[in-house]
Amino acid sequence: MDSPQSGCGLPIVQYWAAQTLTSQGPKLWQTLLHKSACLSCAWGTGGQKGGFTNEDGEVLQRCAKSVEAIASELQPATKFHEQFTLPELQQLDSQAANNLGRFSQPLILRGESDRYEPLSWKAVYQLTAGAFRPEPARLASYSSGRSSNEAAYLLQLMMRAMGSNNLADCSDLCHAASSVGLKEMFGTGTSMVSLEGLKEADCVVLIGSNAPANHPRLMNELIQLRDRGGQVIVVNPTIEIGLVKFSSPAYPVKSMLPGGSEIASLYLQPIPGSDVALFVGIQKTLLEQGLADFKFLQAHSEDWEAVVAFAETTSWGAIEKTCGIGQGAIEQAALVIGQAKGVVFAWAMGVTQQENGVDNIFSIGNTALMTGNVGKLGAGPMPIRGHSNVQGFGSMGVTIRLRQEIQTALETLLNKPLSPVKGYDTRALIEAADQGKVDTLLCLGGNLYAANPDLTEAKRALGKIDTILYLSTKPNLGHFHGLAKRNTIIIPVLTRFENPHRTTTESGNNFVRLNDSGSTHLKGTLVSEVEFLANIAHQIHGNDPIDWRRLQDTEYIRQLIAQTIPGYEKIGNIDRTQEEFTIGDRIFTQPKFPTASGKAKMFVTPLPDLIVPSKQDFGLSESTPAMVLVLNTGRSYGQHNTVVYNKADKYRGMPHRNCILVNAIDAAASGFQEHQRVTVQGNAGKLENVEIIYGEVRSGSGMMFYPEVNGIFKAKIDGRSGTPAYKRVPVIVFSTAL
Repeated sequence: MDSPQSGCGLPIVQYWAAQTLTSQGPKLWQTLLHKSACLSCAWGTGGQKGGFTNEDGEVLQRCAKSVEAIASELQPATKFHEQFTLPELQQLDSQAANNLGRFSQPLILRGESDRYEPLSWKAVYQLTAGAFRPEPARLASYSSGRSSNEAAYLLQLMMRAMGSNNLADCSDLCHAASSVGLKEMFGTGTSMVSLEGLKEADCVVLIGSNAPANHPRLMNELIQLRDRGGQVIVVNPTIEIGLVKFSSPAYPVKSMLPGGSEIASLYLQPIPGSDVALFVGIQKTLLEQGLADFKFLQAHSEDWEAVVAFAETTSWGAIEKTCGIGQGAIEQAALVIGQAKGVVFAWAMGVTQQENGVDNIFSIGNTALMTGNVGKLGAGPMPIRGHSNVQGFGSMGVTIRLRQEIQTALETLLNKPLSPVKGYDTRALIEAADQGKVDTLLCLGGNLYAANPDLTEAKRALGKIDTILYLSTKPNLGHFHGLAKRNTIIIPVLTRFENPHRTTTESGNNFVRLNDSGSTHLKGTLVSEVEFLANIAHQIHGNDPIDWRRLQDTEYIRQLIAQTIPGYEKIGNIDRTQEEFTIGDRIFTQPKFPTASGKAKMFVTPLPDLIVPSKQDFGLSESTPAMVLVLNTGRSYGQHNTVVYNKADKYRGMPHRNCILVNAIDAAASGFQEHQRVTVQGNAGKLENVEIIYGEVRSGSGMMFYPEVNGIFKAKIDGRSGTPAYKRVPVIVFSTAL
């Protein structure tokens, strides 16, 4: 399978054209032009200015991911419950499950039944109200970022009013380390850079991100930066072709020519999990070359002396051994950073999904502070969020780390103190369920089963919960494997562009978008998430202490948000003003931070001890022909979160999902050949008949597709953020014939 010379390009244009020629083409274009935020990533588009316009007013800001997501939601209604038994459904992969179609009526799987069956709405509400009778500690929710701010706010308000803080969220599995680390350093847990500010930068350091696949519209900003003479430093164990060159249809003349636009001016391939060592090395060079801004450190940071001393005294030998990058290359990166006028440090889950994820954030923040690249236009930390409104959920209070000012405001609204119990994040929820401590689970979107490591554990844990409610638009693997002990109930909900009321979402750069109301192509009995949650809250709470039924009115919810969520005051009048806005006190153009001292706090980041297991640790002798690799689990280019749209990944030359991308030198040294079929074993299981594909991955590492590979490993957990280390999974590869 031949790999292209650049990311995106003509194949994407051809894909768009093919989609518009289908029977759903007119509806697809209608939805693309609909004034609502994109269903895919959090690099916001849509809203008041139209479906193709981003928050800075730029046009042609839709990508193939957006088209894939919309086309998937425009499928006809599914009747899978009439066609398939549960054992048959459990044989489906993610793509086949998604392609079954849209939910259009409530369904229930009872106890040991082998088939879903229709359920009346009256029975839905009766069963749901009954399921929320147990003590609050045994009630939990899980959510994804595809819903609105209003649904998120209502979910957390309902749960907290019941006395439960068990508000697990998909962000616990991805960017929690960003939120925790940035909050401790700067007093804020989100991006400190706006889209407008990014346009003023002359250097971007992009770490642990495959933006061409997961955030394609960000690539337009990198193209613009390179065109104005700026530089892009890419840090990634795998060379992704789209980060080398990218062909954007937004720039048909200069970018769509053969070869595309250059992206990376410097590409570093560290050992997975070693980002701290790389950035300590960059700090060491800055100090040695006189490029550290001591005046800035003294005026605007605390505990900088210890960070400086650690970088100075850490040997180059330890740095090079840990990260696998030579001193010369590290010095080259440091000189670019130290001489730039404005540096944006951007990262995704390659940074956060590590056992030391919070330390990774600290090391990046330390580097930004050491060069004065925080608190000014065109510079600062910029985590790149995944799902379209995942950041909005955190802002609305769907988190186990509720800000004190929000807690105080909610206690005033509810006229009672909130529970002092911290609550379960996503991993703690699975562990609690496995211990029989959860009776009822409400899932607002997402795929809790497949998103977790160790799918055997996830299936077993969910199977001990009495009742699970899935508020979903389409089938996923969780509906067939993440099944409750007594009742698994599917609630068919409308997607964002179908809601009968206006909603809002928040981009990864802290911009709040207003989504127009819409309609659905389906004929059935679907509800909006807000309507369902408001009805359930009313059944549970009555009219105490607020009129819960009134929360079906999203304008009223926005008024409550304005009263209780700092920075969101403008949302209370957004229906009247139509003014989309940047959330207050999050974008920093001055080095004054919302900490007790007004200064940023710096942290010493010890170099990680990156141990690689032996063959014997996997139960094989040292003489066995095998490769021990550190696996990076990732998404393909035809995938969004756990939803697979296309089995092949042509950018990496991987023809299907059951592949492992390895370094050709590693394979040859162990006696393997490309396209050979092998077994890949982790610490929780194995996958067989896996095809070896050669790729530009760092020696000693490999890459396989999430969520399929989740079944074979128990991930280490970052103790401060609770995030699993999906990006450093030790595995052994051996011949299937053994």
